Amino acid sequence: MKQMLQKGLALILALALCLPAYAAADQRVQKAVEEAGAYVCQMVPAPQVGSTGGEWAVLGLARSGYEVPESYYQDYYAVVEKTVKDGGGVLHEKKYTEYSRVIMALSAIGRDARDVAGYDLTKPLGDYDKTIWQGLNGPIWALLALDSRDYPMPVNKEAKTQATRQMYIDCILSRQLPDGGWSLLGGTASAPADSTSDPDITGMALQALAKYQDQPAVAAATQEGLACLSGQQDKAGDFSSFDAANVESCAQAIVALCELGISLEDERFVKDGHTLLDALLSYRVPGKGFRHLKNGSGNDQMASEQGLYALAALWRAGSGKNSLYRMDDVAAAEGAPAGSGLKDKHADVRPVPVTKPGTTFSDTQDHPARTAIEALAVRGIINGKGGGRFCPDESVTRAEFAAIVVRALGLPTAVRGTFTDVPAGAWYAPFVDTAAAYGIIKGTGGGRFSPDGTMTRQEAAVMVARAAKLCGMDTELDPAAVRDVLAQFTDYIKAPEWARSGLAFCYREKILDDSALEIGGTAVIQRWEIAQMLCRLLEQAALL
Repeated sequence: MKQMLQKGLALILALALCLPAYAAADQRVQKAVEEAGAYVCQMVPAPQVGSTGGEWAVLGLARSGYEVPESYYQDYYAVVEKTVKDGGGVLHEKKYTEYSRVIMALSAIGRDARDVAGYDLTKPLGDYDKTIWQGLNGPIWALLALDSRDYPMPVNKEAKTQATRQMYIDCILSRQLPDGGWSLLGGTASAPADSTSDPDITGMALQALAKYQDQPAVAAATQEGLACLSGQQDKAGDFSSFDAANVESCAQAIVALCELGISLEDERFVKDGHTLLDALLSYRVPGKGFRHLKNGSGNDQMASEQGLYALAALWRAGSGKNSLYRMDDVAAAEGAPAGSGLKDKHADVRPVPVTKPGTTFSDTQDHPARTAIEALAVRGIINGKGGGRFCPDESVTRAEFAAIVVRALGLPTAVRGTFTDVPAGAWYAPFVDTAAAYGIIKGTGGGRFSPDGTMTRQEAAVMVARAAKLCGMDTELDPAAVRDVLAQFTDYIKAPEWARSGLAFCYREKILDDSALEIGGTAVIQRWEIAQMLCRLLEQAALL
């Protein structure tokens, strides 16, 4: 029995030693993913086309398993479509890495880069001369982009030299430096005579070559590149570029090893007991993302985006999933830019598309409701108060609420003369009359609406519940269910009978935050609260 136990323990130990380093560090990686994902979402609530606040954020979030509303990617795609349309299919005249970066982000969210607003974004990468013009970044990212979803090599009839994948591979191999690594301009006439390799570019080159290890020349170059990278690693397991240790260099090395299927505990990459994961996490800001440099200088947003996708590479490797850049595991996204709604919704309720991409406000940059505010603003559902400000803590009038909720549901508007105190020529007349016609709002008695009156939290909850019913949601709660939901609040007995069902519904569906001790039903509701409530309603109703 003792021998069997010893053998069993030996087997368990042997299996444990065979696991890659990131498996043992699962908890560290998972916690860092959650913190960096939340920070990137906060910093980039509405991603644009760009190297910061754009594609790397989308890639890191999409490939890390961090959950974001589907509208996040739908809104990004709408921005890409608009950018492509406005530019006539041209993202940049010279920097073709712009195409590669967008292709990779689109692939990560299940979109086909060959048909964006009628344009094939892979086509420019069929032009060899223009793709390699900006240095080694060109062929590296062209390969990574085309291989992300195994896109066929695009035919570019306007190109002086039609590219092939092999040409890009050979270009990377031809520019390998004597020390085994790569640099941006190394191997070209523009490079200094004493060129030495850079860990960032070396890591990227290894990532691009990872898929072609069946070619002897590639396999040999890869081993030389790994030896060079190992030699550049310092005693803390870190890397320096331009004479400064930085998180981006560390991130690129991690992604390279993950793409090649190499454990972070490979003896070549453990220095004084420190692994690349240790080095990466040394830049981590607890509860947030990553610093560029350990002294806190530099662009922390870019550092966090690259840190996140390095963590995504580790998380995927430790979970047995496809690597970061091999995206044939991504399901195709729905073609529509917004959700189609629930099956029981009113026929007139429609998803609202993005019409004002990039809308943001100077006074909501650090606001907890920023994502909700901007999700509505980019669709024209809610507006600012002038001067680039949203004024999140201001109150909402009854007329303003009617306009916001009617826009949110995409309802057709018409002036009907429903209330005596709503002039037909007032800006809010079509919204108030429409909200009344669909049963979302009611008057205040005597045929009046009181458009300038402020909204309370309980009034807003009742009206949002009515809107939810139009959206096809089940808003009915029996008295016992209402009591069970509201009994958690110390002031629930103060809620009037007419408001209880609406409040209970909004709390049940997480449209209202139930973390407070009190309902505060008679408190004047603020603009940020209305934005958050309606954003959550649209998400629950599959309209965002």
